[in-house]
Amino acid sequence: MNVLVIGSGAREHALVRALSLDPSVDAVHAAPGNPGIAQLARCEPLPGGVTDADAVLDLARRVEAGLVVVGPEAPLVEGVADVLRGAGIPCFGPSSAAARLEGSKSFAKEVMSAADVPTGMAHVCTTDEQVREALDALGAPHVVKDDGLAGGKGVVVTGDRESALEHARGCLARSGGRVVVEEFLDGPEVSLFCVCDGRTVLPLAPAQDFKRVGAGDSGPNTGGMGAYSPLDWAPDGLAADVTERIARPVLEEMARRGTPFVGVLYVGLALTARGPRVIEFNVRFGDPETQVVLDRLRTPLGGLLLAAATGTLAEVPPLRWADEHAVTVVVAADGYPAAPRTGDPVTGLEHAPDASEEAYVLHAGTALDADGRLVSAGGRVLSVVGRGRTLAQARARAYAAVAAVDLPGSHHRPDIAERAERGEVTLPG
Repeated sequence: MNVLVIGSGAREHALVRALSLDPSVDAVHAAPGNPGIAQLARCEPLPGGVTDADAVLDLARRVEAGLVVVGPEAPLVEGVADVLRGAGIPCFGPSSAAARLEGSKSFAKEVMSAADVPTGMAHVCTTDEQVREALDALGAPHVVKDDGLAGGKGVVVTGDRESALEHARGCLARSGGRVVVEEFLDGPEVSLFCVCDGRTVLPLAPAQDFKRVGAGDSGPNTGGMGAYSPLDWAPDGLAADVTERIARPVLEEMARRGTPFVGVLYVGLALTARGPRVIEFNVRFGDPETQVVLDRLRTPLGGLLLAAATGTLAEVPPLRWADEHAVTVVVAADGYPAAPRTGDPVTGLEHAPDASEEAYVLHAGTALDADGRLVSAGGRVLSVVGRGRTLAQARARAYAAVAAVDLPGSHHRPDIAERAERGEVTLPG
């Protein structure tokens, strides 16, 4: 079959790479893709952007796609999957109605309440006064989230009440602005992707990502600066527990509402002293966790996603995983996340291992300039993946490949998976 992947980041590069390794996949197309993806797939333009559903449908027909995989959240919230399915084209990604689980944090809280899913206490606020009351009721540390899509950067966690208020005011100032003020959940965070076909749930391997821009979890939140998998410190049976206590009840509740969920339910968790608690839901593969999870997946990805898109996930054999560890480190542009600089030359990739057993580079925010040179074109520019028999070996290989890359003014976190390597990640209680 031919597969069309929608998106242009490192997540999509990881998806394209995994799909290209599936013997059942004849060809992979990507729209709009990036220079790295173009080495593995045929990149197609989308002048109207990834939310242009009619253009995506036309392209899917033109390339005779037997499966469309939608990477980013925005086209899902805008209903691209609805248009594709309405035309009879299998699509891996939820409908617009089901994508509200990410598109509206207040809606997600409503669903969790109805499904009796463990999560933190929360207040939905539309005025400055409501925010003040919620902050006082829940106490510090304060967690304030923009209710809508914010590219992974709409959350502030702070002990400073004025900073929390300032962030809330910025969110409320937008048209229809709402914020969710939440109870702070203490404990290590875990990301778990659950592949769903509306009835059946198959969890992938847990991963942990690093949201803050600086070492030691300092600085502002970002879209993610790195990740690793597996989590040797996590409780045995965590994925199965989350599937039964969280993912399956949510799937049943969405079906009950007449909006069955098809795609990836990304469950962001805090492992608290009271057990796993949901921090957030996303409705697509997360970036950068996808890079390490798919690196370890040995079950062919195309067949798995097609089964989800066509309602046959229950027939998929148990998933197979590599024993190796995987670590990804994000190389970010100067000024990221506040005001990333673009147009800087990206060199040295020929000196970094590429698609080898040790390490490889995935493109995130890159482009070719008028002279055909690779340049930065976004905040997160590259995602460098290292693989090893141990976490220490995977980290060493990832950082060796990062050292080979040259991007003026770039920065990366030096401590991705460092505490896990040292055995310093502990569970409350």
